[in-house]
Amino acid sequence: MSDYPKGAPAPHPPATLVGGQMPLLDASAFLAGEPGADLALAAELRWSLQNIGFFMLKGHGVPQPLIDAAFAAAAEFHAQPLETKLRIKVNEHNVGYLPMGGSITKSSKVNVNTKPNLNEAFFARRERTPDDPDVIANKPFRGMNQWPGWMPHFRDTALAYMGALERLGRSMVPAYALALGMKRDHFDAAFVKPNMTLRMSHYPAMEGFEDNQFSLAPHTDSGFMTLLAPNPIPGLNVRMPDGSWFDVPHIEGAFIVNSGDMLHRWTNEVFLSTPHRVVNASGAERYAIPYFFDPHPDTMIACLPTCTGEDLPPRHEPLLFDDYIQWFARRNYLHLQKQKEAEGATA
Repeated sequence: MSDYPKGAPAPHPPATLVGGQMPLLDASAFLAGEPGADLALAAELRWSLQNIGFFMLKGHGVPQPLIDAAFAAAAEFHAQPLETKLRIKVNEHNVGYLPMGGSITKSSKVNVNTKPNLNEAFFARRERTPDDPDVIANKPFRGMNQWPGWMPHFRDTALAYMGALERLGRSMVPAYALALGMKRDHFDAAFVKPNMTLRMSHYPAMEGFEDNQFSLAPHTDSGFMTLLAPNPIPGLNVRMPDGSWFDVPHIEGAFIVNSGDMLHRWTNEVFLSTPHRVVNASGAERYAIPYFFDPHPDTMIACLPTCTGEDLPPRHEPLLFDDYIQWFARRNYLHLQKQKEAEGATA
């Protein structure tokens, strides 16, 4: 598999491996359009996603004050009384407030997770209006957001943060294409209006964990690219190729980026979808604001031509991304499981 993807820049690790294991990439020259920076970043990106499935990213251009504001908004929201937050309880489109213990990560390939995750979260997706055709058609996970109207500026802060990360994600897509031996515009059509989700999570301080209990159980992400803002409170662990768990350290200003199941499938498993988990044993309240950047739901995920050959036939049938994200969500979120059971009972 080392010869795949065909036609891609020769992979090599970046100059810095944090803790001797986690790649640290610098996107500043690439985003500035410096000659040769695209292929240089693509080579490091290829190495990182073929060998680790994660990397840290500096030089991304997202202003630190905006990141700080998003963290502050998450903390302020989760400090509200439970009965207040439940006014926008998560709905069938998976937007709104998910109470503590509202998910069990059953899609995990590395652990049989049996207990609810010890976190609560607020979900927002692409902002839509009542006249949006997808809203009118009631397409799954394309409904209108539920905002906490009692919190001034929360919506504006969240949307500004999502907008900045959408721009970063779209700017990085050509590097992914080059890293896969494709023309730099290969993925552009899939990301004209990307599927995106912001999750503002709260991991409470815990005095101890029961057996097989986690702040967020071992899992892989569902999509193309996850962008996780730098966090001074530890707790994220990444499962390395040797099976060990690496405690991701805080690097000032560096996002943590990982690939997910759909990119793994799209690349015929050449790029990894690496398990990770959260264990907040820090003694402090921990907040996280992961942003999930994915192709439009109507994108057909079929094996890339550079990732297959006589010795590596396609391992998966083509699959509509919309079908996968619906399966993934209903597999892991209790309110969606109950909804599906109710629909089955009335069918």
